[in-house]
Amino acid sequence: MLSFLLLDIGLAAIGVGLTTIGAGIGIGLIGANAMTAIARQPDAQPKIFTTMLIIAALVEVIALVGALVALLVLFQ
Repeated sequence: MLSFLLLDIGLAAIGVGLTTIGAGIGIGLIGANAMTAIARQPDAQPKIFTTMLIIAALVEVIALVGALVALLVLFQ
């Protein structure tokens, strides 16, 4: 029984780690591409920045859902 608990804890930790890494990479790519777009068309900066913030928030929500699922698996 203890081995299954340790397996659940390990899988939950791996799940939280992967969602954190994925969100970090995703937000980094979003920011980098937004800065490139703003450098190419400075007059479109407000529209690009707003879209960047919305997409970054959605990526962050996906990471939080992944962490929530990992915690649900852990405490089920």
